[in-house]
Amino acid sequence: MKAAIVRSAGATPAYGDFTEPQPTGSLARVTVTAAALSQVTRARASGRHYSSSNAFPFVPGVDGVGLTDDGRRVYFVLPEAPHGALAEQTLVRAEHCIDLPVGLDDITAAAIANPGMSSWVALTERAKLKPGETVLVNGATGASGRLAVKIARHLGAARVIATGRNANALAEIGADATIALDDDADILERRFSEACAEGIDVVIDYLWGMSAERLLIAAAKSGRDAMPLRFVEVGSVSGETITLPSAVLRASAIELMGSGVGSVPFERLVMAAGAVLGAAVPAGLTIAARPVSLTDIERVWGEPDDGHRIVFTP
Repeated sequence: MKAAIVRSAGATPAYGDFTEPQPTGSLARVTVTAAALSQVTRARASGRHYSSSNAFPFVPGVDGVGLTDDGRRVYFVLPEAPHGALAEQTLVRAEHCIDLPVGLDDITAAAIANPGMSSWVALTERAKLKPGETVLVNGATGASGRLAVKIARHLGAARVIATGRNANALAEIGADATIALDDDADILERRFSEACAEGIDVVIDYLWGMSAERLLIAAAKSGRDAMPLRFVEVGSVSGETITLPSAVLRASAIELMGSGVGSVPFERLVMAAGAVLGAAVPAGLTIAARPVSLTDIERVWGEPDDGHRIVFTP
C-alpha cells in the first residue's frame, strides 16, 4: 500500500510502501479518497504536538474522507496508529466515522471538517455563543480563520471582526470590520482597544503570541464588567507562549479558555464535525481547497497556509 511515511521526529514524510491495514471486529478499513493537510497533522509528525506518540514509522493524517469496505462514504477522524489518513487505506474505529450527506463532495468534506469542527466547538461548547453577539476571529486570513468567520455568522453572531496581516485577504473575507495586525505592540493594542470599546463578546484565537497578549490587555482595560469577554484559544501559529500581566485577569472578568482534544470530550468533537458537514451545503459553508496527489507529499509538506487547504488524493 502507498502512503506518506514519517520515519523520525521532524522528518518530512516520504511517499513509499507501508503495511496494508487489516480490518478487525472493532476497526473498519477505509479506502481514502481525500485527506487534508492540517497544522495538527504537521505538529504530530514533528513530535511537537501534545498528542504525538513519537513511535516510528507511522503514517500521518488525523482525518479524511473515504469508502468503508461495505461501501459507506464517510468522514473519519483519528485513524488507528500507526495508520493515518495520508495513505491509500487506513483503519478507523466505527464510532469515529460519520456518513457524509448527499451533495457534499469528498474534497470539500475533507477540507472543511477539521477547521470547521474547531471553530464550531470553540463557539458552541466553549464560548457558548448567543445569537446577536459580536465575535472577533484573531488570525482570519488562513483557511481555518476564514471558515470561522462564516461559521460564527451561521451560528448567530450579529457582528464579526476579522484580524490578519494580509490586507487584500482581509478585504475578501466578508467580515463586518477588520483589524490589521502590526508588529508594533502599542499600535496593535490601540487598534484592539477601539474594537473593545465598541464591544466584543467572544474571541476565537488562532494565533496566540503577541497579538493575543495585546488583545487580552486591551480587553481588560476596556472595563466592560457587565459583559465579560470569552477568549477561546484554538491555535498558536504566532507563538506557543505569551507574557500576560496578572492584573489582566484580576482586574477584569475575562474568561480565558482553550478548545481542542482534552478540553472537550472526544464524542462532542465528532458530533461537531458531523454538524459542520451537515450544515455545509444548506448554509453555504465553503473553503478554498487545492487538490494535490499524495505522490507530491514531500514537495508541498512545508508550504505555508495561503488560505487554501491542501487536500491529498491518494
